[in-house]
Amino acid sequence: MTPSPVGRPTRGTTGVNRLRRVDRWIARHPVLRRADDPLIVDLGFGASAATPLELHARLSRVRPDAEVWGLEIDPERVARARAQAEGIAGVDFGLGGFEVPTPGDRRPAIIRAMNVLRQYDEADVADAWARMCARLAPGGILVEGTCDEIGRVVTWVEVGADAAPRSLTVSLRLADLDDPVILAERLPKALIHRNVPGERVHAYIAALQREWHRAAAVAPFGPIHRWRTAVAALAAGGWPVSGRSRWRLGEVGVDWSAVAPA
Repeated sequence: MTPSPVGRPTRGTTGVNRLRRVDRWIARHPVLRRADDPLIVDLGFGASAATPLELHARLSRVRPDAEVWGLEIDPERVARARAQAEGIAGVDFGLGGFEVPTPGDRRPAIIRAMNVLRQYDEADVADAWARMCARLAPGGILVEGTCDEIGRVVTWVEVGADAAPRSLTVSLRLADLDDPVILAERLPKALIHRNVPGERVHAYIAALQREWHRAAAVAPFGPIHRWRTAVAALAAGGWPVSGRSRWRLGEVGVDWSAVAPA
């Protein structure tokens, strides 16, 4: 008898181009580029095949041999996705949850689980991370986070195969950004209830907001210049930020130690 999938069905919300920011980050990640078996799992892909197909299209530009395996708990979603992706090589779908079943029991290099843990309690996060990471190939990563409905505010955690979180990345659309504090609404489940005084992530968001407003003097040079000025000031202030080459895209990473729950 096939074991029941571990987890609960998501709302199934999906949308074209919604996960473009995290897709492009994954496409640049060394884990994808050096993987012996570039199998990527899209866990909880939702009501259609849109996001797994987009993920495959973006990753295959870097790794033409990349394969995407979409997992859902709802059999109807799996059947619908297979019909939508019929005839497209490198993408397939199966029934499963946090136990991450794969064809031939292959170990994925990367598991992407976006907008999956939002419906769970914070206390459930560590166990979900551990279950998923136990299925990773050596050196693999879990990318777990959340975003708004149209992908303009996105945050995610990189978690190693040992289930230890490494970094938090924030990616915002700069063209119409008024205040970076908007990211607080879309923090990953491990952090969203921690945005209160006394918590590290609260201090980080406050520092980013403060530097963004201080950088208003350079706003006439455009939002990209303003964002880069703000993030550079964070770095100068001792925050362990990363991803300098991506700052122009409204993206910045920070070491997990700087935002981890107190």
